[in-house]
Amino acid sequence: MKSIILRFPNGKELDSEAGKTPADFLAGFDQEKDAIFAVKFNNELTPLGKRLMVSGSLEPVLKETREGSAVYRESLRFVLSASCHALFPGAKLLIGHSLGYSYYYTLEKPEGTPLASEDIQKINSEMRRIVKADYPITQEVISYAEACALFESLGLTASREELRYICPPLINVNTMEGFSELYFGPLAASTGTLALFDIRPYDEGFLLRYPSTIRPDQVAPFEDIPKLFAVYKHHKQWGKRLGVTSAASLNRLINERTAKDFVDIAELLQQNHFADIARQIASRDKVKLVLIAGPSSSGKTTSSKKLSLQLRASGFQPKVIELDSYYVGRAHTPRDEKGDYDYECLEALDVAQLGKDLDVLFSGGEIKVPSYDFVEGARFYTGAVMRLGPEDILILEGIHGLNDRLTPGVSRDYKFKLYLSAITQLNLDDHNRIPTSDNRLIRRIVRDSQFRGKTASDTIKMWDNVQKGERLHIFPFQNNADAILNTALDYELAVLKVYADPLLKCVTPFEPEYAEASRLLHFLNNFLPISSQLVPGKSIIREFIGGSDFSY
Repeated sequence: MKSIILRFPNGKELDSEAGKTPADFLAGFDQEKDAIFAVKFNNELTPLGKRLMVSGSLEPVLKETREGSAVYRESLRFVLSASCHALFPGAKLLIGHSLGYSYYYTLEKPEGTPLASEDIQKINSEMRRIVKADYPITQEVISYAEACALFESLGLTASREELRYICPPLINVNTMEGFSELYFGPLAASTGTLALFDIRPYDEGFLLRYPSTIRPDQVAPFEDIPKLFAVYKHHKQWGKRLGVTSAASLNRLINERTAKDFVDIAELLQQNHFADIARQIASRDKVKLVLIAGPSSSGKTTSSKKLSLQLRASGFQPKVIELDSYYVGRAHTPRDEKGDYDYECLEALDVAQLGKDLDVLFSGGEIKVPSYDFVEGARFYTGAVMRLGPEDILILEGIHGLNDRLTPGVSRDYKFKLYLSAITQLNLDDHNRIPTSDNRLIRRIVRDSQFRGKTASDTIKMWDNVQKGERLHIFPFQNNADAILNTALDYELAVLKVYADPLLKCVTPFEPEYAEASRLLHFLNNFLPISSQLVPGKSIIREFIGGSDFSY
């Protein structure tokens, strides 16, 4: 048998026979065995049960890390799917949008009866039985023919449909006690480590609640976001009416060469939502200031331009200021706990100067419009000026738009707050969702390469800090919005794939970012490509791939 060398973070090296699994070497780490949910093997996220055939470095993936937290909640999701399969033969379990630290589910029973409270109690009890039994979860490789037959027998129609368009000869599956699903990433080695969860009714379905990354020792408190959920539900119903609810159904359109119609319909739907927002603003006589906020790569810049067009159609003359223009300058920018500049906090903006300028504008006066030099880290003025006329309305675009501390001197009646979120209603299959953050990260990887000269590694490296800023400065204010607009387009991943694939493939196993790049490549493999030629010039997607009709 071939011999391999395994290296551990503590400096230990171990000679071993090839073919053993990471689970065989957990004693080589400095952490408790039960705290390790997967490993990084040569910087690739790897399940504990995978056989190791070459030499390399092993790094434990703990529950309190981003990767470990993802393994935990995806393992819970798998146990839930297995539970519903056992309890409700013939029923269709559908995962939906995340809601805080929860996944929303619906269950369509074959008899057509609505989900009852006793059904939810049965699901909770069955999941806890499986956790107590500590069943092993294994990763297996089966043939294409076996996978087709398996998914048909289990009633996993979306997974079976996906295999009509993505057809590798060998298929990876996760398996537990006779239930299997497509492999989208590592799961826990066994169910006994998954005791922290909660099931509660919500809307027409229920929530699977799980711990947060920063507090892995408890189920996160539930915080409802009703406006965001209403937007998601509307788009999900739209997808059902069109028959496009999964990667497989989108791939069907691409395969049948009818994707252009879907692109046009998706763009028209989004345009109608911009028009609806403009009507809401116009219906409020006192509004002078529209504040647009959203997380990174939610399309804030293009959204401000598209909304401006709709407002002009309603009789307004919109003028736009980007909040980045009001950075205090590098010398005065606060630093985070690591000593790095914290451009995400509110204190990085000159709120006092912004307040003075707004007072002048709303009093009929004229201001000098600031600009910001990101290279020099200093504000400057080009000589541009701004004055608001009787029909003018001001749009401020930036991450702090929903925080009233940004505009404390502006009356609430004068403000309209718009929150942007890229919420795709598509799933990978019935039980595996498409995370909003993945959609935005892929957008940003493409944009950073196209316009900022950054590699995929560069973007992935800073993504954790970006998300930290969003959790602190954007997400807590979602419910303050007057309206929420979905900037995702359900065809976009098929377009972004063409740009992102070669960028992600350039990330090497020598780089810590390889694990994330590899995961995203695996994710994008579920989509057939759509040519960028089908993307309209005013689409939000043009902000990321280039070729927009708008000037940036």
